[in-house]
Amino acid sequence: MSHPDTDWPRGDNHILYSFRRCPYAMRARLAVQSSRTEVVLREIVLRDKAEAFLAVSPTATVPALVMASGKVLDESLDIMLWALENNDPEGWLTPENGMLDDMLALIHATDGPFKTSLDLYKYHTRHPQVDPLAERQTAGEFLFELDHRLSQTKHLFGARASLADMAIAPFVRQFANVDRDWFDAMGWTRLSKWLVDFQNSERFAAIMEKYPKWVPGDPPTLFGA
Repeated sequence: MSHPDTDWPRGDNHILYSFRRCPYAMRARLAVQSSRTEVVLREIVLRDKAEAFLAVSPTATVPALVMASGKVLDESLDIMLWALENNDPEGWLTPENGMLDDMLALIHATDGPFKTSLDLYKYHTRHPQVDPLAERQTAGEFLFELDHRLSQTKHLFGARASLADMAIAPFVRQFANVDRDWFDAMGWTRLSKWLVDFQNSERFAAIMEKYPKWVPGDPPTLFGA
């Protein structure tokens, strides 16, 4: 299909619409960076979304990847799989323990029940009928499972990081930051170390670089390669 964006970059660049603090966008940037896929990064401000972004994203949510062909992916996990299926130098899709389907099942549990409770806990003022502490407890039960898994291996599916670690860590970080003192007091020793290692990594620092809000006509910001 033809692309409506008059500022479409020349060449074979893909465009990744992103928002620095969004955990879904974080996981997409992590995979793009690991796969060494070059994209044009466009930072979106959620309260003032660019018209070019709204024209290509069916859900008006970040991340949204517009391929050079014009095809659009606006699910973060789909973007991760697209990038890594093209190039997976660190073996994120082939964990030491388990299979890709096992990782996807854990990611879907994160994106489903855990994320639902996380949102009701974090944004409880939007849901006055909800008990945020009950939702925190529900989410915490899932984190106990992760902590137990990490008692067996350094990462969720073996000694090295995989797709599951990088897809889930941004959401555990989001949960922990709601009340860090409470999180640290819960005794999730392995989970806490796993999270700290992720947050202190060079990779996390690289994907959290600050970019100004994208405005049509801005020169391309290359990311990933």
